[in-house]
Amino acid sequence: MTTATTEETKNVPQDVKEPVKDGADAVAETNNKQAENNDKKPAVAEKDDKVAAPAAPVEPPQPKFSVKKQNFDKDVVYLYQFSRTPVIPSMSPYCLKVETWLRLAGLKYENVDHKMKHRSKKGQLPFIELNGEEIADSTLIIKELSQKFGKDIDAALNQDQRNISHAMISMIENKLVWVITWWKTKTPENVIKGYKLNLQHALGTWVPNGVLNFLFKHSYSRKGLKKVKAQGIGVHKPEEILEFGQNDLKVLSDVLGDKLYFFGNEPSTLDVVAFANLAQLYFLDKDVECQLRDYLVDNFGNLVEHTNRIKERCFPDWEEMCKNLDLNSHLPKPPPVEEKPKEDGDKKAAENKNTEKEAKESSDEKGDGKKEGEKEPEDK
Repeated sequence: MTTATTEETKNVPQDVKEPVKDGADAVAETNNKQAENNDKKPAVAEKDDKVAAPAAPVEPPQPKFSVKKQNFDKDVVYLYQFSRTPVIPSMSPYCLKVETWLRLAGLKYENVDHKMKHRSKKGQLPFIELNGEEIADSTLIIKELSQKFGKDIDAALNQDQRNISHAMISMIENKLVWVITWWKTKTPENVIKGYKLNLQHALGTWVPNGVLNFLFKHSYSRKGLKKVKAQGIGVHKPEEILEFGQNDLKVLSDVLGDKLYFFGNEPSTLDVVAFANLAQLYFLDKDVECQLRDYLVDNFGNLVEHTNRIKERCFPDWEEMCKNLDLNSHLPKPPPVEEKPKEDGDKKAAENKNTEKEAKESSDEKGDGKKEGEKEPEDK
């Protein structure tokens, strides 16, 4: 009996060798496993709690602006234009137009010293950056700034005066400016002499001025004459072009008459545009030949007075900026660091030297009678 049972057990497969548990045992085992699982759950929950814990607040990323000056101040106009010259703040009538308007409107602005390396996305100078936004073209700059800051200097003009202003500005910027440009590009050596250009300073380069002047004459003349011809005025004879400019000056003089400004006692945009262009002629060095400049001075005294009037009103620092070629002479400068007078410094140094000498002599006297250079006796 026993032997048979043993043999039967040997023949039983391994996976059924364990005795079959009754229902009570199965329930108990299930409860034990569930209890074990419940014991493990708090650890999982704790882990989940750590994962779900709220993260520290993250500061929003700073906005990225597509402008050249990233560290700008709010509502400050950053003006990109040509460098100063010793005779005029800018040899570009459009740059001088914008800066004159900014000063007349009383807006806070700063010239960016970019050494004429930058152009707007439209390829122009001047352009401005305001609150991370670029605005190009002198007319659009004035329009945008007028609307944003409520600085319309033409607010007092009636509709007839606005129409006259529009027509006159179109004449200046579509005709007279090209006559002046023709003269500049035809004689680039007179541009260098007339505005006393220092191209090495203007471009911020170490290349000698002789080389820069040669390159300027070649490129400025070639590109300028190409533009003048494409505009249309360059196809005419020199005497015809000069007559165009003379006629425009006469019209300006007639409209101005004996008034302080074109529309009364306060300047308007027309005054700004006229000044920016007439200044290109009037402030040329007197030793440089320019027929249109001579015609202006000899025949239209009221335009000359108007040019000086705008200069004195808008550029009280004219002489300083032209002498020092300072782009921001209108901004307050930090107070200079005070240095101690040199005499006081020399006196203090002498006193220190005497003190050191006295200390040395006193040390020698207290040196136990040893003479200078005498050695201490060695220990034996």
